[in-house]
Amino acid sequence: MSSTIARRRRRAAWQSSGGMWALIFALPAVIVFALFAWGPIIQAAVMSFQKTNLVKPAEWVGLGNFTYVLADPLLPTALLNTLWFTVLALVLGFPVPLVLAVFLAELRKTGWLYSVLAYLPVVIPPVVAVLLWKVFYDPSTTGLFNGILGIFGIAPQPWLNSAGSAMPSIVLEVTWANAGSTVIIYLAALVAVRRELYDAAELDGAGILSRVWHVTLPQIRGVILIMMLLQIVGTMQVFTEVYIFTGGGPNHATLTLLLMIYNYAFVNGDFGAATALSVLLALLLAAFSAVFQLATRRWGTT
Repeated sequence: MSSTIARRRRRAAWQSSGGMWALIFALPAVIVFALFAWGPIIQAAVMSFQKTNLVKPAEWVGLGNFTYVLADPLLPTALLNTLWFTVLALVLGFPVPLVLAVFLAELRKTGWLYSVLAYLPVVIPPVVAVLLWKVFYDPSTTGLFNGILGIFGIAPQPWLNSAGSAMPSIVLEVTWANAGSTVIIYLAALVAVRRELYDAAELDGAGILSRVWHVTLPQIRGVILIMMLLQIVGTMQVFTEVYIFTGGGPNHATLTLLLMIYNYAFVNGDFGAATALSVLLALLLAAFSAVFQLATRRWGTT
């Protein structure tokens, strides 16, 4: 009896504090989110068990799509290429925004100008940026990069036409195009670092490199970990740059998982196989994210 009275009192207090009105106002947003976010996810999960081209009636095939995708001889190539792109982006591209942000934070008066310049590539539409860099990567002697190399007596490079240099070339463009937004996030994190820590380090005779290593990085390591996770998840889903630059070539050297999904859906017309591979990729990224969070939780909070 007492528990029933307590529940009624809590319900009355919740209603009197505006809880019912908050629920009513939030309900449209929840419905829209469910329809346009969870709705497509559930539909894709169901479609992964069907054979369909979105024109003819769907045919239920159970795990047939997953068996077909996992048996595709190009899947190991696409997976290794995607992992290679991710590793290159981490090694070559991940430190760049952090170094730029630390450098800009040290510029007291003109830092805002360099921040604007660093962010400018983000303003350029991705397709335009890729087409622009495709001209830069012209393998002839008239190409911008090969012209610069020619000044130093270096022979023209094939860039996108070579299986060995195609992926690093794409990573270079992706780093240039996306570093600006990450720089802004790091700068926002650096603002929160207490100035007293830098003053104490300077009194102890610490130089700029020592201050960065012992003060800056430890204070923003939580943000660094989050940005690393976001970059890994993002680079595992690379598509636009690879599709426009090389289309997966040469000799499947830049074929990625998302490009393979695109080929299943819009080249082969097999949306069931495309969604099956999408589900596998989503499960892989979800598992990796969980392991990453568990493995770095202590390091990011201590």
